[in-house]
Amino acid sequence: MDILILLGSFTLLCALGVPVAYALGLSAICGALWIDLPLEAIMLKISDGTDDFSLLAIPFFVLAGGIMAEGGMANRLINLAKVFVGFIRGGLALVNIMASTLFGCISGSSVADTSAIGSVMIPQMVKAGFPRVFATNVTICGSVQALMIPPSHNAVIYSLAAGGTVSVAHLFLAGILPGVLFGVCLIGLVLWTSHKRGYPKGEPVALKDIPKIVTDALWGLVTIFIIMGGILSGVFTPTESAAVACVYAFLVTFLVYRDYKWSELPRMVHRVVKTVSMVMMLIGFSVAFGYMMTLMQIPAKITMFFLSISDNKYVFLFLANLLLLLLGTFMDLAPMLLICTPIFMPVIAKLGIDPVHFGMIMILNLGIGLITPRWVPPCSWVVPWAR
Repeated sequence: MDILILLGSFTLLCALGVPVAYALGLSAICGALWIDLPLEAIMLKISDGTDDFSLLAIPFFVLAGGIMAEGGMANRLINLAKVFVGFIRGGLALVNIMASTLFGCISGSSVADTSAIGSVMIPQMVKAGFPRVFATNVTICGSVQALMIPPSHNAVIYSLAAGGTVSVAHLFLAGILPGVLFGVCLIGLVLWTSHKRGYPKGEPVALKDIPKIVTDALWGLVTIFIIMGGILSGVFTPTESAAVACVYAFLVTFLVYRDYKWSELPRMVHRVVKTVSMVMMLIGFSVAFGYMMTLMQIPAKITMFFLSISDNKYVFLFLANLLLLLLGTFMDLAPMLLICTPIFMPVIAKLGIDPVHFGMIMILNLGIGLITPRWVPPCSWVVPWAR
């Protein structure tokens, strides 16, 4: 009955179109009332959920990505990618993917990646003769790499959801190879599609322009070395590297590139604050929701359920992949990480699965869910906030 009250109320609220963060908080309150737990305990858990030093990496990386996206970094990375692949058949699509990969190494956000690269590349691809649907799909698929390649915000969220037992630095390192492999597979698919459908070739970049293009792009690419070099060398923690990257992005944008006006900075900071506020609210409510799941022994019961099906870890991983792909079509990545991680952690501990490995599985599968058709709440036509 406990599971029905907690998870049932959450499912009902989501079906009514209530924002996920509020649905988590309200269902946690419903669960607390059901087991006669003082509501003060829920409030304390919400406060504790946002009181974590590692979470400071999120606003810093969001701010650094916002500065770079609006300060001309995206255009310079696109120009750099054109030097290497712009002249190939379907070259603009390859430029799109390569620029998304490079920008993802700076922003750590698929949303920032899509908005920065897509706003430039989609009109260029359509003008060159690519179908708009193809250009849009290449952009959103290419941005999935930002979910895995450092500095991924979602790696920080997974580490928090795992109770801080998984190192953010280890997650950053683990995401490099899957992210690059995903990009290579996407490039191969784009090349095959471009040759099959006869998509146009891009214009080669003039040799005299290459030195300036490379030099301009290198200023922004240094951010990648600051983040990864600082973490790997032990000079910075992930949070400290995010702060240093933010300061460097600010200096490059306003002192080197000078494409962004100082008068526009307050509006950009306002957008960053809104984004971070939503993320922190989601994290706080999800911690309270996870606390209620623990009190009701839901993770233990789900662990017994999976072990009753099979105690083979490969069978579990196969089922987990299918389940995560399905769940990704219903809800965004961050809330699913915060909800599912506490449930799966006892299972992978029993089966001896590396939590870093499983974290990459979760992020990739739920990231693929971001680009699948989104499920619409059946009651959204009734509830005003769901429209």
